[in-house]
Amino acid sequence: MRISLFAPVISPINDAGYLRALARGAEERGFHGIWLGEHVVLFDQYEAQYPYQDDGRIPVGVENGLLEPITALSYIAAVTERIRLGTGICLVPQRNPVYTAKEIAAVDYLSGGRVDFGVGVGWLKEEFDALGVPFERRGARCREYLEVIGTLWADDVSSFSGNFYELPPCRQYPKPIQRPGPPIYFGGESTAALRRVADMGQGWYGFNVAPEDVAGYLERLDGLLAENGRSRSEIEVVIGPYGHKLNPERARQYEDAGVDQLVGLIVGRDLDELERWLDRLAEYI
Repeated sequence: MRISLFAPVISPINDAGYLRALARGAEERGFHGIWLGEHVVLFDQYEAQYPYQDDGRIPVGVENGLLEPITALSYIAAVTERIRLGTGICLVPQRNPVYTAKEIAAVDYLSGGRVDFGVGVGWLKEEFDALGVPFERRGARCREYLEVIGTLWADDVSSFSGNFYELPPCRQYPKPIQRPGPPIYFGGESTAALRRVADMGQGWYGFNVAPEDVAGYLERLDGLLAENGRSRSEIEVVIGPYGHKLNPERARQYEDAGVDQLVGLIVGRDLDELERWLDRLAEYI
């Protein structure tokens, strides 16, 4: 089982020096990858419920913000040579798919093919409103945008006509190093999210999932994969324990349950605390 890191990289606490120390420290210790999350804007007041906290509030101060993940991953790529670079997750339906295809391809190209494209449909309606994007039918929009991204990555001349996007015949270069493109990991624990994995994913990124619950999710995923003539051997199972306590015994339980990659949360607020977190999580490698 591979061990990676989920790093919120919250500004202004985590600056360029912190990000560089995180990247190099993780690579030196042998971590498989670093995953970064995404929120463009946050709000003092919002009605949407964050699904991974009992109080429904995202645990980021209103005067802080997450670094834009693709930009931050390009910085990590520049100071490392091996470690995988994951969006965990990129909110595809609230983005422009052509520009997103270009950004991800560029990081994959410059990093020598190290990007893992984790995607999701989002939960914060107020963020969609701020971006002028409908919150409704975001799942269908995500699927369609990924088709647009896929043709831009794979084809010399790309075009697309759908319900949400029209792409006239055009060319986009450079192509990603990974062909036909970086692997796509769908985040989310709903049946709809698992169906997206089964239909068009190379991986599932489950978040805040306890080891004893993994088997149930994988049983559902296996059934959906079978409906598509696929098997779990084609899928990487990635789990971020998040709020569930991690220790050696629990790590073994995740591995025994079928997890291929475990993503530990790292929350160091300064360089000394970062080093302690890296050393602690490195014990699971």
